[in-house]
Amino acid sequence: MNSSGLLPQAQINKSSFLRFLLVGGAATLLQYVIMWCMVYLSSISASTSSAAGYTLSTLFNYLANSRFTFGGGHSHQRSLPRFLFVAMIGLGINQIILLIGIYFSLRIFIAQLAATAFVVFWNYFFNAIWTFSRKDRKL
Repeated sequence: MNSSGLLPQAQINKSSFLRFLLVGGAATLLQYVIMWCMVYLSSISASTSSAAGYTLSTLFNYLANSRFTFGGGHSHQRSLPRFLFVAMIGLGINQIILLIGIYFSLRIFIAQLAATAFVVFWNYFFNAIWTFSRKDRKL
């Protein structure tokens, strides 16, 4: 149990957050490369391109976070659907912020950066307390 007693099985700490940022940085880079290619090489809309990049980077993100960030030993049968649920809500948040930014005439990548910053905290918090909680590890 953590010192506050509020999140008994959560893995919220500086070390896991830094690993989460590293994994997320790699996944975000993958998302941005996919988005850039789709927007500028195929003239696909920014919203569709962002969603495709986000979706394709999710599998890498899950595997790396499961092992590297949160220590492995989790039941993929249980944690993968949870991770996907958190990611899909994150995608919805991403899309809303991106579209609001575009509506207010921000450059596409500035709007995407704002969306990414918000979604990072959403994903870390819910994955730490629910998706990869310690009580779900196979011992």
